[in-house]
Amino acid sequence: MSAESLARWQFAITTVYHFFFVPITIGLSGLVAGLQTAWVRTGSERYLRLTRFFGKLFLINFAMGVVTGIVQEFQFGMNWSEYSRFVGDIFGAPLALEGLLAFFLESTFLGLWIFGWDRLPRRVHLACIWIVSVGTLLSAFFILAANSWMQHPVGFTLNEARGRAELTDFVAVLTNPVVLVTFPHQIFACYMVGGAFMAAIAGWHLHRLRSATPASEPTAAFRTALKVGAVTLLVSGLGVLVTGDLQGKVMTTVQPMKMAAAEALYETEQPAAFSIITIGSLDGSREVWSIKVPYLLSFLGTGDPQSEIKGINALQQSYEKTYGPGSYSPNIPLSYWTFRIMMGLGFAAMAAGAFLLWKIRRGRLPSGRLWLPLVLVLPFLPLLANSFGWIFTETGRQPWLVFGLLSTAAGVSPGTTVAEVLTSMITFTALYGVLAVVEVRLLITYIRQGLPEVAAVETEPADDVPLSFAY
Repeated sequence: MSAESLARWQFAITTVYHFFFVPITIGLSGLVAGLQTAWVRTGSERYLRLTRFFGKLFLINFAMGVVTGIVQEFQFGMNWSEYSRFVGDIFGAPLALEGLLAFFLESTFLGLWIFGWDRLPRRVHLACIWIVSVGTLLSAFFILAANSWMQHPVGFTLNEARGRAELTDFVAVLTNPVVLVTFPHQIFACYMVGGAFMAAIAGWHLHRLRSATPASEPTAAFRTALKVGAVTLLVSGLGVLVTGDLQGKVMTTVQPMKMAAAEALYETEQPAAFSIITIGSLDGSREVWSIKVPYLLSFLGTGDPQSEIKGINALQQSYEKTYGPGSYSPNIPLSYWTFRIMMGLGFAAMAAGAFLLWKIRRGRLPSGRLWLPLVLVLPFLPLLANSFGWIFTETGRQPWLVFGLLSTAAGVSPGTTVAEVLTSMITFTALYGVLAVVEVRLLITYIRQGLPEVAAVETEPADDVPLSFAY
């Protein structure tokens, strides 16, 4: 195996692993902020205990996400120095904003939230967790802006003498049509994960408490959490559907080969049918057998059910004329099936959320053999849908690192050897394996502990209480 292949495997392993923590962090931050808002508005102890409980799980996940995210930076210098040199002038601005603005908000106000429970006024403390949630959104936007530039480069000039892209219009990078549709699509997907995570944990506790009375405090609290999580899952799922449709139309315009690969559409069609399942030839050049829905792909790709959608073979000929000889199609089976696994897991998660809500309707408690297996598998449905979606997004761009400008093979560090990449890949994989064990044990420990006991939190200063510090 070449150094390039190993570098690609290493980046895929570390990135997919890191991305397990990102959607949970983004989704849970908003949900915890919502629970705390409900406590501040109602004064109900139930919301306070839920805030503390899910807030602790959020902190564990946030810490693991930060640790695994740092490794990504190392790889750019180790294995992808040519890529870093080519995109450095473009990526500098959004990544600097991500670190100086978004991560600053997240880390600073998360610290204030952790240590400010009995020190800050109630509404100021509430504002801290909301600012953390906004920080996670800003972080996602700047990262997606950089990634979207790789999918559809805008706002730059190509300096042939220095062999790199140079930024000319930062606003164009931030308003790239790809990021404008990818950002809401990704955020809704993150809230699907957060909602499923909350609903599943609450559902597991309800299963343990099924012999208790429905009016008991833990049962009532977890019923609330399950409803909040399941409703968030369903509403976010609808948002994913709408924004996914918009994203498909943009993708058809700026990356027609990725759309054709997602559908295993070898020949140009007008109107084009949506593939339910397609079997292609072994050399990946033609369709052998398929089941299709007429007109649907044309509508999804352009909004017009009669429009033309370019096929892989026609696009290959077009790209050869533009970029020279070579293969410009991604791995078709990988693109085709990751696209469908993403959609299938997303629909399954929504169906599971609706089923849980139906089972606890009108004060009912969990019943039936399906309940426990369903709540155990529920968090993984949208989480893996997110991962397969990103695998499709990144592999569907191949053979380009930066579409039309820099191939993947050209982005590898020229002096990197197979032994060096293999050593770092084994090291990172082993380290991530240890971190996975730590993460799972911590989550299981705190999930099993259930709702914490809380004392009355007095955050509104009384007139006769002296100031802690006076100057």
